[in-house]
Amino acid sequence: MDEQIVELESRIAFQDEAIHSLSETVALQQEKIDGLTAAVEALKEKLKALEPSPLQSTETEPPPPHY
Repeated sequence: MDEQIVELESRIAFQDEAIHSLSETVALQQEKIDGLTAAVEALKEKLKALEPSPLQSTETEPPPPHY
């Protein structure tokens, strides 16, 4: 019976360490995801500032020179 208890305690200790390690990994990945999301949003804003909208009406854009 004592061997079983020691075995179970050993398993619990291993599982606790594994859970802690996985939790740290998930937290680091979430920080990276948040940073990448912010970078993508910043790039989207820069692209919006550089390109005219394809949905923009033709009235605001002058006709090409060949007209």
